[in-house]
Amino acid sequence: MRMVFTHSNRFIVANAKNILESYDVKVVVKNEYASSAIGEVSPFDTWLELWVVRDLDYDRACRILESAISDENAAPWVCRGCREENDESFDLCWNCGAGRV
Repeated sequence: MRMVFTHSNRFIVANAKNILESYDVKVVVKNEYASSAIGEVSPFDTWLELWVVRDLDYDRACRILESAISDENAAPWVCRGCREENDESFDLCWNCGAGRV
């Protein structure tokens, strides 16, 4: 097994896990209950970790996550309400709060 991803936010790790599993990459989550050890160990050491079960899947899993997380090709969108430009990652206009259509 090899670690392919780690993060302090469990929702981001869960999302990465779901993405990999949708590509039939088997993964295991480690440090799921390590947060109770904060204070005794470094907070970084308690971050959730995603490990691929098969070492042969490691390179593929890295490419999948890199592609999914990368925002290089993400085009901004223009709000129909106030004409403000918003980053691809926003579902609501940062300026007026209108929904993305």
